[in-house]
Amino acid sequence: MSHILHIDASARSERSITRELTRAFLERWLYCQPESDVTHRDIGIEPPPAITEAWIGAAFAGDSRTESQRALLSLSDRLIDEVAAADLILIGAPMYNYGMPAALKAWFDQVIRVDKTFTFDLARGDRPLEPVLTGKQVVVMASSGEFGFGPGEVNADHGHLLPHIRSCSRYLGAASFDHLAVEYQEFRDARHEASKCAAFAAIPALVERLQAATVISRQAA
Repeated sequence: MSHILHIDASARSERSITRELTRAFLERWLYCQPESDVTHRDIGIEPPPAITEAWIGAAFAGDSRTESQRALLSLSDRLIDEVAAADLILIGAPMYNYGMPAALKAWFDQVIRVDKTFTFDLARGDRPLEPVLTGKQVVVMASSGEFGFGPGEVNADHGHLLPHIRSCSRYLGAASFDHLAVEYQEFRDARHEASKCAAFAAIPALVERLQAATVISRQAA
C-alpha cells in the first residue's frame, strides 16, 4: 500500500487549475490502487507561518532545546512526520510572480530542518548538507499565466517555480521528480486549452509509470 502526501498550495479554493490537476491525479491513482492512503495538507487555505529568529534559534538549539522552543517547533515536527510517512508527495503549485507561492515556501522552510530532514557536517567539504530521507516520489502539478519556461524557450530565464521545488525536494527524500504544467492561463485562448488538455491527458501514463516503479522498488527491497 502506498501513502500519498497531497499538498495544495493555490490560494484559490475555486477555479484553481493545480487543484484540478492534483484531484485528477489522485482519482486515477486510487482507481488503480484503491488501497492507498492519502494525507491532505491544504497550505493554500491554511498556510504555515513564516519562520522567525526564535524559530531558527529553536531549530539549531539541539540537546539544549527548551520546552518553549519545542512548542515553537511542534508544527514543523508534524509537517516533517507527514513527509517522512509518505511514499509519494503530490504538490499542486501555481506560479506566482515567477516562483512558488509564499505558502509553499513557508511549508518548505518548516520542513527542511537541520538534524530532521538534513544533516550538516563540514567534514563533507563544500557539500556539507546531506538529506536524511530517501526513496520518495515527488510529483508537481503546476500552472502559469504565461508560457515557455522550459530550457531555450521564451521565458526560460524567468521560470523559477519548478527549479526551486526540484532543489528543495532533495531534502524531502526525492528519488524521482515528475511534473505536469498548464500554461497560457492568462491568455485564455486555444493554446491554453491545448496545454490544459495535454496535462490532464498525461496523468494516466504518469500514474501507471509511478505505480510500476513502486512495485519494482519494493521487489528489489
